[in-house]
Amino acid sequence: MSLGRGHQDTPRVGVIVTAAGAGLRLGADRPKALVALGARPLLAHALAGVFAAGLNRVVVTAPTTHLPEFRAACQLALPRDAGRETVPDLTVVPGGTTRQASVAQGLAALDDADIVLVHDAARALTPPDMIIRVVAGAQSGAAAVIPGLAVADTIKAVRREDERDVVAATLQRSSLRAIQTPQAFSAAALRDAHALAARRGDVATDDAGLIEELGLPVVVVPGDPRALKITTPFDLEVAEAMVRP
Repeated sequence: MSLGRGHQDTPRVGVIVTAAGAGLRLGADRPKALVALGARPLLAHALAGVFAAGLNRVVVTAPTTHLPEFRAACQLALPRDAGRETVPDLTVVPGGTTRQASVAQGLAALDDADIVLVHDAARALTPPDMIIRVVAGAQSGAAAVIPGLAVADTIKAVRREDERDVVAATLQRSSLRAIQTPQAFSAAALRDAHALAARRGDVATDDAGLIEELGLPVVVVPGDPRALKITTPFDLEVAEAMVRP
């Protein structure tokens, strides 16, 4: 059953895939979402996972300089099975100069959604079961549901002192989570959070943080190591190994 189009008692779910970043740290000659992973660009992999999770209404935010290339990349992700119940409703819109602005553009294109997922194209190999998990959390009534992984490394907070980084505190890692995407939100709460941030002039790289500013609880569900964020050439090498036959 499709999760993307609501029936009378089913919340309407929309997905924003942010893909407008330049990806300078990857060192590519194109926007990061268009960099090849195996036979397809990162964006196509990310969209394939979304469709496999049964989500069919998707807005991709892309750089204004590469809209035709992004539309072509989206076509590579469309399911080809003739018996599919619902054909995806897939739109590419120009992104903003920040991630927050891009999400706002995506929200404007999903004006009738009840639940909105915000996903990064850079997390191209996110498994469908993790996506379904965050949707289920939002469908249960949570204002925000985010996937997180327990932190294995010791994490230390540092301060700058005499032109050196000096340890300020050792954080209790049992209470820490490395947060991934997609993150699922009540559309109304996410709109309110973005409106508040715009009024304050706040700039955030994490939509859940904006929900926290509203004083609403953010629920954390188990993430997945496969949903790694591809940011550097090393990350791309790891992802290549994951898709290699």
